Amino acid sequence: MDTDNGTRWLSDAEQRAWRVHLDVSKLLTHRLERDLQPYGLTMYDYEILVNLSESEDRRMRMSDLAAATLQSKSRLSHQITRMEKAGLVRRENCDSDKRGLFAVLTERGWETMRTVAPHHVASVRRHFVDLLPPDALAALTEALKPVAEHLHDERGRP
Repeated sequence: MDTDNGTRWLSDAEQRAWRVHLDVSKLLTHRLERDLQPYGLTMYDYEILVNLSESEDRRMRMSDLAAATLQSKSRLSHQITRMEKAGLVRRENCDSDKRGLFAVLTERGWETMRTVAPHHVASVRRHFVDLLPPDALAALTEALKPVAEHLHDERGRP
């Protein structure tokens, strides 16, 4: 439905799709977050641990980690401070850039990842992957790919 001001309102089908997406996004994030609580982790903590565990030498520049996790540098700094207190990460100076810092996964952080990852994957399976038949999962991936590409492009990242 178009209006005089040029707004293209959502059709009933578009509205249903949008609201299902919002529901799934919020509810799934909430459930995955709840399943991490017994390990003393938030989804933000887990995302940082994953990024560091998958990086060369289990370290990332703080600015790169902020970009990868869509956090402001200030918010990430507070997050890393909390994770340092828990012994999961540490900060190291960057020799090539005296102002730069690395976030580094500690041995305790690596052990935490090894312990928590299987439980997190089981949670992702239980609340998402295993609820969809393989053809629906493939179709969902293909359907969401243009949205992901568009949003990545708007951030200036490939």
